[in-house]
Amino acid sequence: MILSGAIIAAIVYYWNDVEALEKFGYPGVFVLGVLGGATILAPVPVTPIVFIMGGVARPDFAPYLGPLFIGLAAGAGETVGAALVYATGFAGGIFLPSPTSRHYDVYSHITKWMEKREGIILFVLSVVINPFFYPAAIFAGAIHFGFKKYIIICFIGKVIKDMAVAFAGYYGLKWLFQLLGLTPPG
Repeated sequence: MILSGAIIAAIVYYWNDVEALEKFGYPGVFVLGVLGGATILAPVPVTPIVFIMGGVARPDFAPYLGPLFIGLAAGAGETVGAALVYATGFAGGIFLPSPTSRHYDVYSHITKWMEKREGIILFVLSVVINPFFYPAAIFAGAIHFGFKKYIIICFIGKVIKDMAVAFAGYYGLKWLFQLLGLTPPG
């Protein structure tokens, strides 16, 4: 809660600098999405950037569509990154337990369970902000879950998540500025 308050205070205090992020636009959000979607060990903070960009990116022809485009760009980028995570699992599948391994029974049970429900699990994990998507994506690659199906599921889930975050930034930052009695962005 203290961290959230500090982030909000920093956004308000440095608003002119935050607003300058708009110059990176949709390509910048896409690239950050790729980096955030592919990075497992040192996560790139895609969600806060999508939140802020949802509040500052306003196309001239329809300012209220900025969050929609930010969500699409970030979701597409994260899907490209997720494809790299899938490839890691696909290539690393040779390291899965062999039938003679003492862990094979556990692995076999988890594999059967995941193969039946992988699409639902991937969708839920991609549409919700959480760190569990990456192990599921690696496992999907390792069990050779269909790549096209994987990409479609990830794209839909990540775009929904990123659009929700961007719209939260669009409306949330306006509300925050109004609450503080400041001139709202946009």
